[in-house]
Amino acid sequence: MVNTKRLVDDFIALCRINSPPRQEAAVIESVLPRLQRLGLEIQRDEAGAHIGGNADNVIARLPRNLPGAPPVFFSAHFDTVEPNPNVQIIVEDDLIRTDGTSILGADDKAGMASLLEAIECVVEHNLPHGDIWLLLSVAEEIGLLGAKHLPLERVNATMGFVLDTGPPVGKVVVGAPTHDHLTVRVIGRAAHAGAAPELGISAIVVASRAIARMKLGRIDEETTANIGTFHGGQATNVVCPEVEIRAEARSHDTAKLETQLTHMISCFREEAEQMGAQVHIETSRHYEAYRLPEDAPVVRVARESALALGLPYEAKLAGGGSDANVYNSKGIPTVVLSTGMDKVHTHDECCRISDLQTTAQWVLEIVKRLASG
Repeated sequence: MVNTKRLVDDFIALCRINSPPRQEAAVIESVLPRLQRLGLEIQRDEAGAHIGGNADNVIARLPRNLPGAPPVFFSAHFDTVEPNPNVQIIVEDDLIRTDGTSILGADDKAGMASLLEAIECVVEHNLPHGDIWLLLSVAEEIGLLGAKHLPLERVNATMGFVLDTGPPVGKVVVGAPTHDHLTVRVIGRAAHAGAAPELGISAIVVASRAIARMKLGRIDEETTANIGTFHGGQATNVVCPEVEIRAEARSHDTAKLETQLTHMISCFREEAEQMGAQVHIETSRHYEAYRLPEDAPVVRVARESALALGLPYEAKLAGGGSDANVYNSKGIPTVVLSTGMDKVHTHDECCRISDLQTTAQWVLEIVKRLASG
């Protein structure tokens, strides 16, 4: 049923359109005519204005042809982690990759292409289905910004599937952590490093002592923490008066996350106090955790559909977030389905044609299973 040539051609065409976060207009304009031709009702929201981008989220609905079948949504994102305006795509047997000078864009155009092919097959073969919603988001790679501004109240789906993680196809992400950011400014006192270093308070030393005390990396099976960036200093002959540190912590357990954040903040404050420096700390929540049980309807449908196709089903907890975190927090149970994207966020990114095909078949099987009750 899946037209592999059409699917591959569409995937490559999508990857050739440069679409970094906040610059997705061109790729969206390439997709909309196809949705319109297939008879989907299309809405756009106002996400672009809220996030400073040139495009909005696309909310599309394929009206039901089977009364009583449950409404469902599928989701993918338009943006890529970085620009790739001169992408050179190479096809070797089953593998699609670049020449190594840029990302491919399979994250998330593998999910996007497979989803569009599945919807094409539903319409082409007049398969029975309830309302099928497509939530196609912008700016996912920079904090799930599109999904956060998507008006989910317009969507009547009872469950959702986000196509946005790597192989093996058959893996289902049923939980992801809460993710918090910290921005820390340590303010010391400048002094001449050669003439009067004792008059200065080195912000670098304060911050370094604090970081050296911290529990970082893998804290436990549910919790991680990291110092991501460290900026400051003027010259080697100046005692550094100020530094800025950006850090994060994640956990599947909110109480553990709060404990880790308190620990990190205390380290900065205690070292600053001991050395006579000041510290200013801002925290922000990137996204909220979710975890769905094996007997949740959305998990059951994903599992049974995978097993019906002979796929290696596995329920996983992710270490990172996706639009599914937002959709779950807004009240629609949602899991993440694996696709063909591999080695994402690197210039070795690639995708297997067989995985693209299998992902589209998985979406079709989910639609069929929901329609059959």
